[in-house]
Amino acid sequence: MDHFHTKTHKLKGSISPNIQENIKYTKKVMQNCNDLVQKQFKIGINHEISLYIVYMDGLVDTERLQESVIRPLLQDSFPQERTAIDQYVIESADWKWINTMEDAMTAILSGNTVLFLDKEARAILFSSKSFPTRGVQNADQEVAIVGPKDSFTESLRTNTALIRRRIRDTRLKVIQKQIGTRSKTDYALMYIDDLVQIDILNKIKKQMDKICVDGIFDNGMLQQYLEKDSRTPFPLYQLTQRPDKVASSIMEGRIAVVLDNSPMVLLLPVTLNVFFQASDDYYNRWEITTFVRILRYMAAIISIGLPGFYVAIAGFHPEVLPTPFLLALISAREGVPFPVIVEVLLMELSFELLREAGIRLPGQLGGTMGVVGGLIVGQAAVDAHLVSTIVVIVVALTAIATFSIPNELFTSAFRLMKFFLIMMCAFWGLYGFFLGFLAIFIHLFYLENYGVPYAHPMVEEKGKLSVAFQDFMVRYPLKRMKYRPEFTKEGARVRKKEEQDEK
Repeated sequence: MDHFHTKTHKLKGSISPNIQENIKYTKKVMQNCNDLVQKQFKIGINHEISLYIVYMDGLVDTERLQESVIRPLLQDSFPQERTAIDQYVIESADWKWINTMEDAMTAILSGNTVLFLDKEARAILFSSKSFPTRGVQNADQEVAIVGPKDSFTESLRTNTALIRRRIRDTRLKVIQKQIGTRSKTDYALMYIDDLVQIDILNKIKKQMDKICVDGIFDNGMLQQYLEKDSRTPFPLYQLTQRPDKVASSIMEGRIAVVLDNSPMVLLLPVTLNVFFQASDDYYNRWEITTFVRILRYMAAIISIGLPGFYVAIAGFHPEVLPTPFLLALISAREGVPFPVIVEVLLMELSFELLREAGIRLPGQLGGTMGVVGGLIVGQAAVDAHLVSTIVVIVVALTAIATFSIPNELFTSAFRLMKFFLIMMCAFWGLYGFFLGFLAIFIHLFYLENYGVPYAHPMVEEKGKLSVAFQDFMVRYPLKRMKYRPEFTKEGARVRKKEEQDEK
């Protein structure tokens, strides 16, 4: 640890009234930083006021800096009073006085400009950020047939603007702080003041303040520090790249965590049900949405249980099958040298390898690899009598069911649970199948997220069931969805439009 920094990597010292001391300090702390821009000049009628301006090349809008800060300072009519400087730099809309070197260096590294003045024990911070970022693009990971197509970028301010554009309410709050002792990454908590549960908000704030780590570079890292129970494969958070989904979640009383440099936004708290909901569910008619949601829940059961069920039936209980189907099964397995469990594991692991390879390969090559590789490997395995055709069908149906669920993080948990059920069925047959599902259900009912039951609304109080199930498997018509979900604080569950209608 050098003598400039504390144990928590914060800089020591305050801004000195001696500008030469500030210059010396800055050059020592920022030595070997060739992208640092430093300029010294004097202003005033007699050039009696010394200034020292510092910023990082590539992070600053130099044209705006020149027009709103430097040019007004260099004009000949500048008064001798040093206190009048803030009046002359007011052309920069966002500026403030700072007193410590920690604030000054953090501001410089964040893309701001700092102006030191001789005989002033403080400096002026100008907002001059201009990061190289992507433009707003289509949501490629959460494709919707109808509805908005835009998605978040790696810019914090762009992302908060996309949300603010959809919720023009003064009660939408944006609390911005930094996280990471070295990275000092900006993040923002966004919520609606009169809808959020204050105890949940305070818990999240407290957790965020307690995180002490060198750097946080993506919301995927942040959620791992926030989750209380790391012994579950099921996600206790929701990541999305769609601004419309974040806006609708905030209006249900949830809290959005927007992290700089991350194109995904973290939503808290969550329940099991939200992972089966897609953005375009609310842009389609309720009959279509209800049908699709029922398909998704069926797909979830198939993606977890179908391979294990096949292992249990083919390996332990073939007598439960009708005779024609049993004969077809025996005929398909003729010549296969492996037991059923090895056959299923071989195909499932092969598919997982193809899936991973398809993700890592660039562009369209990845999709081609998944399709062609699956066809070639599957057909070759059947022709070589390594697996039966029924196993190929089972694995293919399982994969299709997995892709039908609109949340990638959630399906990752299903992929793990699938292998758990396969092993249970390999040891105990159908008994293992039902015991495995029972264990999964007990685990889901045990989980909670900031006091909200993970299995909501299946564990809702009896008197509230009609309210809780209005947006579950069956999505009520929008006109009949009179109440906000369980995330909203007590007293704000009735939607505003319905309150006005009742009056």
